[in-house]
Amino acid sequence: MGAVPVLTVAASVLGATQAAAASASINLSASRQSIKGFGGMSHAIWAGDLTAAQRDTAFGNGDGKLGFSILRIPINENQSDWSRDLATAQRAVALGATVFASPWNPPASMTETVSGRKRLKYGSYGAYAQHLNDFNTYMRNNGVNLYAVSVQNEPDYATDWTSWTATEIVNFLKQNAGSINTRVIAPESFQYVKSMSDPILNDPAALANVDIIGAHLYGTPYSNFPYPLFQQKGAGKELWMTEVYYPNSNANSGDSWPEALDVGEHIHHAMVDAQFQAYVWWYIRRSYGPMREDGQISKRGAIMAQFARFVRPGYLRIDATANPASNVLVSAYKGGDTVVIVAVNKNTSSASQQFTLNTTASGSVSNWVTDGSRNVAAQGAVTMSNGALTVTLPARSVTTFVANVSGSSTPSPSASASASASASASASASASASPTASPTPSQTPSAGTGARVAYTMNTWSNGFTASISITNTGASTIDGWTLTFTLPSGQSITSGWNATFSPASGQVSARNVSYNGTLAPGATVDIGFQATHTGNTAEPTAFTLNGIPCTVV
Repeated sequence: MGAVPVLTVAASVLGATQAAAASASINLSASRQSIKGFGGMSHAIWAGDLTAAQRDTAFGNGDGKLGFSILRIPINENQSDWSRDLATAQRAVALGATVFASPWNPPASMTETVSGRKRLKYGSYGAYAQHLNDFNTYMRNNGVNLYAVSVQNEPDYATDWTSWTATEIVNFLKQNAGSINTRVIAPESFQYVKSMSDPILNDPAALANVDIIGAHLYGTPYSNFPYPLFQQKGAGKELWMTEVYYPNSNANSGDSWPEALDVGEHIHHAMVDAQFQAYVWWYIRRSYGPMREDGQISKRGAIMAQFARFVRPGYLRIDATANPASNVLVSAYKGGDTVVIVAVNKNTSSASQQFTLNTTASGSVSNWVTDGSRNVAAQGAVTMSNGALTVTLPARSVTTFVANVSGSSTPSPSASASASASASASASASASASPTASPTPSQTPSAGTGARVAYTMNTWSNGFTASISITNTGASTIDGWTLTFTLPSGQSITSGWNATFSPASGQVSARNVSYNGTLAPGATVDIGFQATHTGNTAEPTAFTLNGIPCTVV
């Protein structure tokens, strides 16, 4: 696949007894699921709200940050409690994160106890759908455009909250979920119990009204991670892991080592075996969580950041030799010309590892490591030659490599990945920031043969967010794009995601970032921004992509 690579590596990772070398093949042209991101839960009533500094640590994407791009919040049963999680959600959106919400209980007036089981009254299904809509409207009116709402958190565990049978969920989805004015998640089984989600996938009417199959992974063995029925019937739907802590929440802290390394193994299997598009932890700030109670990142958090900071929303997972050597796990991802390889070495000794990419690209490869003494620490660059790279993985570590493969082939998603990516692409609010040390590809925009633009505003007193979906309606791939439009008078952009916006007002150009510059025919990319206004909340009337007028829908 290429010439013998030249090795440049920091001296600190050399000198240990090394495990036997093995090759891991990375296939840039074989893509799997699109990635929505990594994140966690904030529940102000139960765990206290995050502070301003902690929000920036959670959703920022530089050194010392977690790089989270997803926030989960509760849908409290009482409307008077809805404001409790608003500040964190607003800041997460401002930093480019996707926000979704899950309920534990409907309003008390809608529930009843039957045979010792608390359930939603069958006659209250319509009122409950309106309750979810009211929450979505409240958040939107306060600057948070929810990506999705769940029907119920852990309906099959439900010892302390409302329970649902699989049949009840299917009936609600068929009869009422179509009236919910954002995406719908179900069933959020506590243990990825397939008997809770199989009935949804097997009922076309219910499946039509759900957008995301959500699951939790408490005690779920790796052998149960794959979901063939979803791969068979889930076209156009997303697959998210919406809650877990791993391996435990006992007296061990999130800094316990090498226990925290198990988080890296768990994420690997969730991405590779289960093909989840999102990985969401339970409480963001907790003794056993990614952030300690003092607001500092824990070892578990550093392991999550090895994925979250570098595998950004919109990236595609690509084929890689998942287990090239004993206790070595590899996954790979591609966004534009950027390739990210995450390698977990659970061995007690260092391991020599070769990666072979099907590209002729050469150059320096940035890398970061978390082990017993380091947290997402930048290392000396290694060198890739004609797509070949040999490195030393420190003992008990996670290492993330970021390479530029400019000029190589762009992956064409498989059928299931294409459908999933399309579902993901309709209204994402994901972060555009890339790690500072990541390579930035040099792209030359090429004119497309057509594009469709959907522009959605959510306004409040003196501000708004705008979500923009760009779809390539032409027959040719667009390689590098710039969307141009004019903001109405008095509007000024303060922050954006998934694109570089310049200038802040007047005629604005939104240029692709490193991971979303290629738009295949039929593909959609989501970008957006937050802005202020002085009373004028009109929308732009015209858009051009690479100088070509767009169809506005």
